[in-house]
Amino acid sequence: MSQIGPIFRSLMRNKVGALLIALQVAVTMTIIVNAIHLINARGDLISRSSGLDEDNQFYVTSVGYATDFDAPYVIDTDLDAIRKLPSVTDAVQINAIPMSNGGWSMGLQTKAGEGENSVPTALYMTDEHGLNTLDVELIAGENFKATEVSYRDRNTRDWPQSVLLTEALATSLFPDLSPTEIVGQTVYIQSNEPLTIIGIMDHLQAPWTGWTTINHAMLVPNKFDSPYSRYLVRAKPGQRDEAIAQVEQFMKQRDVGRMVRETETMTQVRMDSYRGDSALQAILWTIIVILCIITALGIVGLVSFSINRRRRQIGTRRALGAQKSDIMSYFLTENILVTSVGIFVGVAGSIALNMWLVSSFNLPRLSYIYLPIAMLTMWVIGILAVWGPALRAAQISPATATRNV
Repeated sequence: MSQIGPIFRSLMRNKVGALLIALQVAVTMTIIVNAIHLINARGDLISRSSGLDEDNQFYVTSVGYATDFDAPYVIDTDLDAIRKLPSVTDAVQINAIPMSNGGWSMGLQTKAGEGENSVPTALYMTDEHGLNTLDVELIAGENFKATEVSYRDRNTRDWPQSVLLTEALATSLFPDLSPTEIVGQTVYIQSNEPLTIIGIMDHLQAPWTGWTTINHAMLVPNKFDSPYSRYLVRAKPGQRDEAIAQVEQFMKQRDVGRMVRETETMTQVRMDSYRGDSALQAILWTIIVILCIITALGIVGLVSFSINRRRRQIGTRRALGAQKSDIMSYFLTENILVTSVGIFVGVAGSIALNMWLVSSFNLPRLSYIYLPIAMLTMWVIGILAVWGPALRAAQISPATATRNV
């Protein structure tokens, strides 16, 4: 503590170097805190549950090209055969894939009529095998019956009478009712067409990962009458690759005038969907590492320059009896003081930058746990950066310092 006074007076005589170090630390901390916050926020998005059995699921698409291609016949017989394969748990035709960033959305409302408030939702067309294939559980109500499932094409305007909703969607529509109480309620699609809620699902994501209502999804008992078809297949645990090979072989060998186009696992769908978020995380980590290195090198350079200017002073202190440990302690303490000033300015800068990001880009608010972690990190960087120059300063002998006057 006896060194604080001399250190402070020395800093007042050499303000520029100290200010540069403090400013560099403040800027680095401001950026690092918010970068780590964004990395974790993106990580939370990437790790969100889709509600699926992703490790055992894949989809395959095909398109019929024959002039006499009978889509309903091919779809029904395809699914019947695929479900009987030894590696398959279940399969279903579906109009959209969760996390694929492409699909159908509609609005549901609790009152009929134009101008009534509606709640947005993703729409999945499946049959009675949809829940088992998706690995989604009912928490209330019942599943579709086979007799309720019908084919529709792009020109169909009518909707089935029954519908399954996710719990999140059901709660948005009927916030004061429990899932059991919501079963049997009527909602309206396209303003005036009634749908009866027959079941509530626990969780299923919409196809669009950036959607604010990503947990709003509904299932309707429809198959799509179209030459283009997409099958979602759920394999038995650990047998996904075998199931892919068996399904592809069956579909390619079947002579019905169609072409198998694409097969993709749900694991790959997730990776593709969040590729931009993963890339952003990698970029931010790279920026953090580069900033830490630049800050450390900046401290090394400025402290080394300061030591070279004070070689006579250091030699004089050594001649008056100062130990090497005293010289080391002096420069470490000086650096901690300067770094601390930069850190506390960085705390204010971190909060201010986050407030601007929240107001301008609707990003999540900063979790203040990052601040003490960043403060400790900057102190460690500062100490490690100054250790080498301080050690060299401690090696200066009184005689060497005198000769360099």
